[in-house]
Amino acid sequence: MADSAPLAGPPGPLPALPIAPGRRRAGVLGAAVGVLAAGAAAGVAVERLTVGRSVRRRARLALDATSPYGTLRGTPGTALATDGTPLAYEIEDPYEDGAAPLAGEAPFTVVLSHGYCLNQDSWHHQRAALRGRARAVYWDQRGHGRSGWTPGAPPPAIDRLGSDLKAVVDAAAPTGPLVLLGHSMGGMTVMALAERYPDLVRERVAGLGLVGTSAGRLDEVAWGLPAPGAEALRRLAPGVLRALGSAPALAERGRRAVTDVFGTLVRRYSFGAGAETDPVLARFATRMIEATPMEVVAAFWPAFAAHDKTAALPLLRGRPAFVLTGTDDLITPASHSRALASALPEADLTLVPGAGHLVLLERPDEVNAAMTGLLEAVARR
Repeated sequence: MADSAPLAGPPGPLPALPIAPGRRRAGVLGAAVGVLAAGAAAGVAVERLTVGRSVRRRARLALDATSPYGTLRGTPGTALATDGTPLAYEIEDPYEDGAAPLAGEAPFTVVLSHGYCLNQDSWHHQRAALRGRARAVYWDQRGHGRSGWTPGAPPPAIDRLGSDLKAVVDAAAPTGPLVLLGHSMGGMTVMALAERYPDLVRERVAGLGLVGTSAGRLDEVAWGLPAPGAEALRRLAPGVLRALGSAPALAERGRRAVTDVFGTLVRRYSFGAGAETDPVLARFATRMIEATPMEVVAAFWPAFAAHDKTAALPLLRGRPAFVLTGTDDLITPASHSRALASALPEADLTLVPGAGHLVLLERPDEVNAAMTGLLEAVARR
């Protein structure tokens, strides 16, 4: 494995007052959320002293209008999951007109699976790099992007996502070698596919790329919070999200009402802290997350605490692979990528200094270099 960068006298107590259980939970949650949002709220407060709401709204609309992200499109298709949920995908195929692969190119299909609260457009830079070079399939996970969602359906497990990926492969790439790329939840989806369909992986998967993801123990992640705040968030977030998901219209109005704070939180948890984030890129990430219905956000959340695909990793050995993450990733920390690389002896490990969870957007050159190296290794084999 190649590691591209080292990791770097108070008054006496007041009489106790009885607190109702509901108010106690709300108070603890408020403390956790307060820790989480303190920095964001401070920044927004300063901004609001100098910039009016209408000006901020016009600025957001201007960023949306000029953004190049999400403009790359392919040939659309729909796969049906085993429960009938429609899964939207797009194919870009440089050989669809009968052209033969160039010397050194292999006729494999690259299938890219995106992360939680994102959609297929999160692969924008990789999509641009693959155009004209390889057959590629981009798809939206259930409830995300243009894929379907059944209101009131049981919360999906990561295993369900592995089955969804199999349905997309069957529809969009039924034959030939596959290279599987997954970011965050998309990487977990790839692991679930391996566990549920080991024969498919053994016979057809020629290469593997895992970006900012984890094989498990996500319930131990601190999200960059002090221990009490992290513990409160872990205990209370599922219930709060369920409550928000049960009243989606109210939740969406509330989310829109705190757009500025929400956007600042997205920047904190999506990108590294050491460099200035391109406002167009930050706005694009915020729009993707805002577009994910609150019911979907709530339904998926418990799946991450339950996710454990360590036992599936041996099924992914024996082929060219890379594992890549940012050193400032607060959602799937670099230690999780190190563990993945240790379990996949053929994988090249790349730690991108100062990058956050959306390293594929924030530092596309490093991600594209790892992807290109993988495809070249697969073509040689």
